[in-house]
Amino acid sequence: MLVYERMTHDPITIGPDTPVADALQLIREKNIRRLPVLDKKERLIGIVTEKELLYASPSPVTSLSIHEITYLLSKLTVDEVMTRNPITVTEDTPIEDAAALMMDHDIGALPVMRGQQLIGIVTETDLFETFIELFSAREKGVRLTLLVPEVKGELYTITHAISEMGGNILSLGTFQGEDPTNRLLTVKVAGVDKAALIDKMQAAGAEVVDARTSE
Repeated sequence: MLVYERMTHDPITIGPDTPVADALQLIREKNIRRLPVLDKKERLIGIVTEKELLYASPSPVTSLSIHEITYLLSKLTVDEVMTRNPITVTEDTPIEDAAALMMDHDIGALPVMRGQQLIGIVTETDLFETFIELFSAREKGVRLTLLVPEVKGELYTITHAISEMGGNILSLGTFQGEDPTNRLLTVKVAGVDKAALIDKMQAAGAEVVDARTSE
């Protein structure tokens, strides 16, 4: 899966000379958390988050008068608080690479570029939705976590055993095991009895670490 398939297309943007108060109002009206910043030539020059805008605003317990606050906010622009030269990705970036970038740099979104043109934005929410879909979290079935030997053909053994009993595999993921000799396998299966599936997996040589039914 690529970023293009999950990103928000044509995101809402602002210019660097936008007052902080206006940017914050736009974020609240559109129920978003960040805004890419484009210059007059439509080039990406930064990104500003709701948190950055809030930190730039006077505290609710300030001793300033409402007129002083209004004046200060009218003078403070996005250019003064935005993150410049944000990390970006292209539309054909694998979604897992985008997730790794967000994690490594502790950021919640990545502008998506096509050459010099901003065409979208991919956020942590998009990744959460992908994660939910990847593991069929909203579908009914039997979910097993298995500890299996790290040997060639083991995945085939497991999936073939499920197929033999008429199960429909909704999702399947592999993770690091307890040590290099094994791996954890999470599989969700529809159309099978939970107890029968556990027996089948144990007969196939897998250790059942967790088993539950989602309705």
